[in-house]
Amino acid sequence: MSLVERALQKVQAGEAAKRLAAKPVVEPTIGKLVAGTVPPAAEREPAYAANRMVTLDRDAMRAAGLLPQPDRDREIADQYRAIKRPLIQAAFQAEQPEGPPQKLIMVASALPGDGKTFTGLNLALSMALEKDHSVLLVDGDVIKPHVSKLLGVEDEPGLLDLLTDPTLSIDSVILPTDVPRLSVLPAGRHTEHATELLSSERMTQVVAQLARLSARGIVLFDSLPLLLTSEARVLTSLMGQVVLVVKANVTPQDAVKDAIELIGDRRLWLVLNQAEVHGTSGYYYGSQYGYRKPYGQGGPDAASSS
Repeated sequence: MSLVERALQKVQAGEAAKRLAAKPVVEPTIGKLVAGTVPPAAEREPAYAANRMVTLDRDAMRAAGLLPQPDRDREIADQYRAIKRPLIQAAFQAEQPEGPPQKLIMVASALPGDGKTFTGLNLALSMALEKDHSVLLVDGDVIKPHVSKLLGVEDEPGLLDLLTDPTLSIDSVILPTDVPRLSVLPAGRHTEHATELLSSERMTQVVAQLARLSARGIVLFDSLPLLLTSEARVLTSLMGQVVLVVKANVTPQDAVKDAIELIGDRRLWLVLNQAEVHGTSGYYYGSQYGYRKPYGQGGPDAASSS
């Protein structure tokens, strides 16, 4: 029995299965694709179609729980600064390890509902504040494209279209946002062959092209839950760094261990979501969101799990 099959059995036998069996939640829309003025040329990196832009509704994001309330803005901003700093440092360090570029970063979770989308959006927004870097947020969850739906671009061409049509240019499907230095690549239009497309040689080529779009650009992938789909494992193999989001007191410990095993020999960072802990030794920040030092190539670099 494969590791994925064993992990699925654990999910179905435990509390995690109850979350999966719950009624689906209707997702809000926090963005809108509009025609008109796009950001200045200096902020248009990587290149993209220049006649449309995704605008973000901050009030809707707060109402949906995807941004902190105003009284916690500074606290959460500080936490995401702490989370992004080592990711960016690793992405552009002088000596790069063998394998995929470290600027290819995947935000993942073992199971649905752990806060992956919240973390990915806030991490992208925080990274976009960097004056020397641009951020491309890619919706890699082609089965349930939460990011695309939230931003109102679920019907737009994107990643799956690039995989289906090799003649399609990448810059024609990348959409700028009204946040300087932040662009979005939607999941693309649904196809029954999404699994095969993600596993194809064409996917490897597209990811490599995304990494080359900007010398100082970061490519941030929102992925499928690691323990529920084979597609997530394929995507992981193409990434240089993985941010694993764990929901405090909810994500089963065995699920976390299985997810780490699936990620394998990648630079791995853990983010503890909704943690009622206080910062000690620099491993956790704040009372709601936490951050863990990474597991590096082949083993843990820092503290053991708690």
